[in-house]
Amino acid sequence: MSLKTIASALGLSVTTVSRALNGYDDVAEETRLRIEQEARRRGYRPNTVARRLKTGRANAVGLLFPVAPLPFNDISFVEMMGSTAQSLARSDVDLLIIADDTHDDHRGMQRMLRSHCVDALIVAHTACHDSRLIKLQQLGFPFLALGRSQLDKPYAWFDFDNYTGPQLAVAHYADRGLTRLAWLGSHHDQTFVSQRRQGFLDAVGQRGLPHDACWQTEPTRREGYRLTQQLLAQPLRPQAVIADCNMLGDGAAIALREAGLLSGPQRIELMVYDGLPADSVIADPVASIAQATRLDVGQQVADMVLRLIEGDDVSTLQVLWQPELKLP
Repeated sequence: MSLKTIASALGLSVTTVSRALNGYDDVAEETRLRIEQEARRRGYRPNTVARRLKTGRANAVGLLFPVAPLPFNDISFVEMMGSTAQSLARSDVDLLIIADDTHDDHRGMQRMLRSHCVDALIVAHTACHDSRLIKLQQLGFPFLALGRSQLDKPYAWFDFDNYTGPQLAVAHYADRGLTRLAWLGSHHDQTFVSQRRQGFLDAVGQRGLPHDACWQTEPTRREGYRLTQQLLAQPLRPQAVIADCNMLGDGAAIALREAGLLSGPQRIELMVYDGLPADSVIADPVASIAQATRLDVGQQVADMVLRLIEGDDVSTLQVLWQPELKLP
């Protein structure tokens, strides 16, 4: 199927058809709609190589993630990544996965920039002082950060209010008269990790509650299980456990179920960020700090990075979503 065929069917010039399908604004809206409808009817697909040569764009976005901690252990991240890829694909933009190691001077990122294979980067798992973002800002390369960092100039970012989530959880349990609250959190140096932990510590401090049960560890199911067993072995058990990711939460849920404390009148309350993973063996309902569906997040991220490629001001590309509690 060629542009010439569409142009002939509509009695228009090939130039008009080409400009309409490539998004130029000098084609009347009514004409553009006729052309797009005819193109869809005939199953027309643009020549991607020709478009790249003409526009100078790669029609690809890179997703830059750290080698450690490996984000593919986080099912929420994987689902978000899949949704982003699907949303970008609807605009004929590919999502490329790029591993980056801070210990090798970000060779993965620099190799991608030198090759001109992507039009922008999505930078995942940002740190408070993120050398990747600093480098990209110095180079003037378009990027969307998943999380906020401390940079000298404005930049595009998408984030959740990670500080508020634990505060909601503490308020919920404290209002019910629970005073012994335990926190199971990651020990990695990432902005969202420290924001969640600080939100918990500030909330229990403001209410005068004990804050010595704030544990940091590797965010895995095994560690969640192990630390919860240690909590249960203490003379004074916690009345509620809050986990800052679903892997730790799943391990905690398994340990509580084995002890007969996940349900029933003697149960210990459990609240998990993003809820238990889809492959959890736990069927009991568990409270969660819900941020959004991965589909919604992926669509939002894709929309923002497409706007970034089009040249939107980065100060208009800063989005903060609020969490909410979901109770069984």
